[in-house]
Amino acid sequence: IAVHDRALHYGDGLFETFAVKNNQALAWDQHISRLQTGCRRLDIPCPDIALLNSEASILCEGQERAILKLILSRGVGGRTYTPPARAECVRIFSVHPWPDYPAAFHQTGIEAGILQTCLGCNPSLAGIKHLNRLEQVMLQQELSQTTCSEAIVLNINDEVIEGTMSNLFVVKNNKLYTPDLANSGIAGVVRACILELASRINLKTEIKAITLDEVLSASEIFFCNSIAGIWPVNKIEQNSYEIGTKTKKLQHLLSTRNLIALI
Repeated sequence: IAVHDRALHYGDGLFETFAVKNNQALAWDQHISRLQTGCRRLDIPCPDIALLNSEASILCEGQERAILKLILSRGVGGRTYTPPARAECVRIFSVHPWPDYPAAFHQTGIEAGILQTCLGCNPSLAGIKHLNRLEQVMLQQELSQTTCSEAIVLNINDEVIEGTMSNLFVVKNNKLYTPDLANSGIAGVVRACILELASRINLKTEIKAITLDEVLSASEIFFCNSIAGIWPVNKIEQNSYEIGTKTKKLQHLLSTRNLIALI
């Protein structure tokens, strides 16, 4: 990797994190679709998908359960912010051990916190997995000072957006809600899968601006991402929550459709 690579100097690039199970990168099409969206948004040439598939398959071979990460950099492009007229992109695939999350996180839930660090608002970057992740670094630093496994994150407009590394859903009055990510946050692959699966089981969904009070008054709350799957929330501050039937149903659907790598 060149010392003048724009990923190093400016975070000029994208990444995707895949769960790998039995030699296969799960939810491949959904991740690649988001990568293509990010490439269009940042005007970065997207690599040939067949080539990416071939390279990923080589790295996934022999992996019963692992994490596959793809980093796509715009490449070398000089000292200034201005992107080169012809970008020669650099791609980096790497394989990592599966995290040792306790089984109880999925079965009996987690205690969630509420963080003070807020996300900024930028519609041009909202949703995509660009390489600028200092907000998440700061959020994880704050989370590490608590006893919670995940936490609710708001933006500067006091809107609930997501967790430090996950998307957020709540159930209220038999309807599934998730925050609007038009201005902040990451549009997670599992989030999209959950919205689609909910429609198949006749569970009404809505994407909307959500306040902290609306979250705290929900009947079911859970976090989700491609590696953790679904983590139900059993406690936030003094509020306790049941692991509801809708959360359990969605956990089951994700697993049986091979969209997450839980065993």
